[in-house]
Amino acid sequence: MTQRVDEAARALARRLLRAARTAALGCLRPQDGFPAVSRTLLATDFRGRPLVLVSGLSLHSRALAADPRCSILVGEDGRGDPLAHPRMTVFARAERIGAGTAVHADLRARFLSRHPKASLYIDFPDFSILRLEPLGASLNGGFARAYELDADDLLDPAGDGLENAARRAVAHMNEDHGDAVDAIAADGTGWRIATADRRGFELAKGDLLRRIEFADDVVALGGYRNAFVGLVGDGN
Repeated sequence: MTQRVDEAARALARRLLRAARTAALGCLRPQDGFPAVSRTLLATDFRGRPLVLVSGLSLHSRALAADPRCSILVGEDGRGDPLAHPRMTVFARAERIGAGTAVHADLRARFLSRHPKASLYIDFPDFSILRLEPLGASLNGGFARAYELDADDLLDPAGDGLENAARRAVAHMNEDHGDAVDAIAADGTGWRIATADRRGFELAKGDLLRRIEFADDVVALGGYRNAFVGLVGDGN
């Protein structure tokens, strides 16, 4: 039996999706409709929609061109029974983002902030960024913690200019307040903010990626400066 979706479930869903570096991507094989699953790098846009980078030579690229229906599986690992740890399947439709557009430039920058090594091939002619528009999700937070989420449970509302403010805030924190970023991470030095949205941000160091949430929506907090000052002041 599924549970009522509350803010704790939404926060867990955001953490699972927005802090994931990779996902299992499922689509339908064009020639016979058989399910095909592959591993893909993962990022998210400002509203929390998943982003994947695909090669035109791959099976999933051809499959999604023929039928945009897809799903991704994200989850957390840990000790003990693997099924005791949270995981989530997101059901979506894939949209290819045309190169040379402002939207593509923004998504490209967000993707590379998560996966800098992808700069070696992201601009190859046969590679494309796909944005996955969520239709809903099945969230399993562990035993007896199942939820059926709507798209609105996963996504933030449109930014109304917040995207530019987020980019400026991330650059300012990384360039001028590296010590504060490390203090927020509370796990050694060398952390940087990779991507941010209106509910929080992702910290990165090497192969590590960690989701940190603000105390509230950044608008309710009065902007990114107040949001970050609150985190540093709390010692989080």
